[in-house]
Amino acid sequence: MTETRSRPAGGRHQVLQVRARPGQRSLGTVQLGQLVFPCALGRGGITRRKREGDGATPAGRFEVLDVYFRADRGRRPKTGLPVAALHPDDGWCDEPDHPRYNRPVPLPFSASHEAMWRQDRLYDIIVVLDCNLHPAVRGRGSAIFFHIAREDWRPTLGCVAVSPQHMRQILAQLRPGAVMEIL
Repeated sequence: MTETRSRPAGGRHQVLQVRARPGQRSLGTVQLGQLVFPCALGRGGITRRKREGDGATPAGRFEVLDVYFRADRGRRPKTGLPVAALHPDDGWCDEPDHPRYNRPVPLPFSASHEAMWRQDRLYDIIVVLDCNLHPAVRGRGSAIFFHIAREDWRPTLGCVAVSPQHMRQILAQLRPGAVMEIL
């Protein structure tokens, strides 16, 4: 997994709008133009005061950066965004005091981290969002991704998640400069 970098965005932005459903803070919708799909959100709902480990999905506008996928579980997603295959030694540092906080890391890794190669389907396709990346502010949240939802739509730990087929439909429309706006 390579270091994620922000890219300059030119012209009009594509906007993926994410909203919680009234009365169901961990369920919502993702909208891209006329496409509207259900999504899972963090167990803490959407927050403007994101903190590491709070289980909430951060409100804000985040550039959609890179796409990673499990090549052993499905074909490469069709998209205008940069795409790379995940590997078993890919991780993501979630230790606020570590210099690699909220960055990809190779495994094994001694500090607290998330394994990107999972046994469940959640990271079969994963999209990195520019959330607390440039610069990463200690304790303001890490590993906030757009990824695949659990079959039972249980809440995420702070990410936005959709079904595999909806993820592929959305990615097919996206190009560099797209943003996810979590309201």
